[in-house]
Amino acid sequence: MKTIRCITIILSALTLAPLMAHLLELPNKMPLSRDAYLTVQSIYSGWNMLGIIEVATVVFSTILFILTIKNERPLRFIFFTIICFDLALILFFSFTYPANRETDNLTILPDNWQQLRNVWESSHAARAALYIIGLTLLLCSGYVYKKIKPPVF
Repeated sequence: MKTIRCITIILSALTLAPLMAHLLELPNKMPLSRDAYLTVQSIYSGWNMLGIIEVATVVFSTILFILTIKNERPLRFIFFTIICFDLALILFFSFTYPANRETDNLTILPDNWQQLRNVWESSHAARAALYIIGLTLLLCSGYVYKKIKPPVF
């Protein structure tokens, strides 16, 4: 179980990294002109492969949940972790992916590009928030499981 937990933490951190990049870029990208936005978005070419890591995160967190079923204390944390990760994936397929398809992965911008930009950017921001919460809960589950106090800063 320790190995699965460690892998889940690593995968969720790797999934959170690009989501944080989107979140931190958001204020600077929103006022960009159509051409400038299209230019900036070209840096994401190939990022679709990161979806493999996100799916693996959901799979490993589910496996961790199943392995933890008999231990009630960390189970609650892991359950809500899975909820966060699943919601993030649902947001992707409900909002981000359709915007990607309509813009050919942000290589073309149709007339409603600002609306699509708003959907794309805000869905990534919401997904980042869900991964921050999910990873925090996952880390807290380890403290609850081992019955040790988290570090005080």
